[in-house]
Amino acid sequence: MIQSLDGIKRTKYCGEFTKEDIGKEVTLMGWVDTRRDFGNLIFIDLRDTTGVMQVVFDKEKFEEDFSLVETLRNEFVILSVGNLVKREEDTVNEKLKTGLIEVRAKKLKILSLSKPLPFSINDDRVKDSARLQYRYLDLRREKLQKNLKLRNEVYKIVREYLDAKDFIEVETPMLGKSTPEGARDYLVPSRTFPNHFFALPQSPQLYKQLLMLSGVNRYFQIAKCFRDEDLRADRQPEFTQIDMEISFVDKEEQVMQLVEELIVRIFKQTKNIILKTPFVRMTYDEAMDKYGSDKPDTRFDLKLVNISDIALKCSLMPFQKCVEKGGSVRVLNGKDMLNKLTKTELEKLVTFVKEFGAKGLSYVTFENDEAKSPLIKYFKKEEFDEILTRANMQNNDVLFFVADEKDDTVLKSLGKLRLHLAERFKLIDNDSYAPLWVVDFPLFEYDEQEKRYVAKHHPFTAPKDEHISYIETAPEKVRAKAYDIVVNGYELGGGSIRIFEPSLQQKMFTALGFTKERIEKSFGFFVEAFEYGAPPHGGLAIGLDRLMMLLTKTDDIKDVIAFPKVQSAMDLLTKAPGVVTKEQLEELFLKLKPLEEE
Repeated sequence: MIQSLDGIKRTKYCGEFTKEDIGKEVTLMGWVDTRRDFGNLIFIDLRDTTGVMQVVFDKEKFEEDFSLVETLRNEFVILSVGNLVKREEDTVNEKLKTGLIEVRAKKLKILSLSKPLPFSINDDRVKDSARLQYRYLDLRREKLQKNLKLRNEVYKIVREYLDAKDFIEVETPMLGKSTPEGARDYLVPSRTFPNHFFALPQSPQLYKQLLMLSGVNRYFQIAKCFRDEDLRADRQPEFTQIDMEISFVDKEEQVMQLVEELIVRIFKQTKNIILKTPFVRMTYDEAMDKYGSDKPDTRFDLKLVNISDIALKCSLMPFQKCVEKGGSVRVLNGKDMLNKLTKTELEKLVTFVKEFGAKGLSYVTFENDEAKSPLIKYFKKEEFDEILTRANMQNNDVLFFVADEKDDTVLKSLGKLRLHLAERFKLIDNDSYAPLWVVDFPLFEYDEQEKRYVAKHHPFTAPKDEHISYIETAPEKVRAKAYDIVVNGYELGGGSIRIFEPSLQQKMFTALGFTKERIEKSFGFFVEAFEYGAPPHGGLAIGLDRLMMLLTKTDDIKDVIAFPKVQSAMDLLTKAPGVVTKEQLEELFLKLKPLEEE
């Protein structure tokens, strides 16, 4: 039954034929997508990477043994020769771009058979686990084929744009040195150096800066990166970023303008979406204060309001103490939600914010020009009126209160509540894009577990010139020459102007609590390189996978990666990670620790 191509070539891909081809003899190749058997008349939807074409096998007009046609089943790979004709009027399928035409088959070759499928390819109810186990079948879906092609198109646009801007593409090593400050590394044991390990790159950060020191003026790379961290819908253990670095820049805007132009071009050329420029610039402090997030979704207007100064004067002791101990009290106005939220739903929101560290959630309702809540009695009338004014309370609004001794907890819980309410009440226009730059990040953040300051981004981020004097005396005041590009609540990319002066880099290491021994062990080669003449430089990396999520309007990163992993970081297709032989371990001088029996 199986036949060979014998050098035959297809005329076109299935989705490329138009009514201009009517009357031609054509050769098609592809997979049997659907089969409808009417005895002497069998209809096949033949599918390839461009779409489908209806092929009609008429027993009376077929030039070969018709019994071969009768054996066809879904996902058989076939070659068919026939005449392309206009469909009869009552069989036109306007949902298909080839719905006006069909092929009347004369010949057939069966190139490959298929077992019965574990699931129907076009059935959206199939579980993710099954789709990922048989990913090669899942990838046959039109949606994923389009996503792969779009990703390829983005690659081309990036390379063409950066080439025109005098960037050169340079590959950096996959096997490198494990360094501190960041996510957990993926480690690779060395056979030739017993008890030593390579680390897979979390990013090409050190290498791309070394390229600037090497005289490369402008570098880029579509780079594979690895981080051994907990997964979520927009995160994978291995991911791709558009990585770039530029010599002889010392202002954030010099990098931001170039990247902004690239993002605008990608959206225009792939989706014909015109992004308004320049993108909004928002400070880190403003983003946190108004949206409770350093990657705010600004497509809807709910904002947080700080009422700590009023809460400090109220008679509700928990509110007072939170502010006195350095925390805050903030509110979020649920506009026009009073009649949409039942009492039960309001109570569920209390549980919701507790998931993000809040101890509770209070609320005030406003109806018939009157505020109602047990909270009101703890405030003087003029104080509570001021709260209502700041929050712009109107009839049918619900005002949510969160207080905590840690301001970060208040911001995070209300920020998450803001997003939850927007999704619940469909406040977001999913066809819109709201790109912005978040700037002026803190250079340091305090790690409660390690009891020291750590780098907010990485140890090579330059501080604002006017804040250098604070590094040793007041690290919490230092702002960085760092910038993140945010679109619709996703951190699409981030970067900074880098430290290039050895003395300033030493101040940074000291502030981070690094000893000379640790600096030498982790970064000795890197620090030394800067002693031989280093240009001012800066760069940025764009998360390609997240960019693809935005372009395809999916909320699952697995939709835009050919062979993704599940939340446990396992590849269900190949069953990686897997066990290795005793001999392999011995070659690497490794001995496994027995797993504890449950």
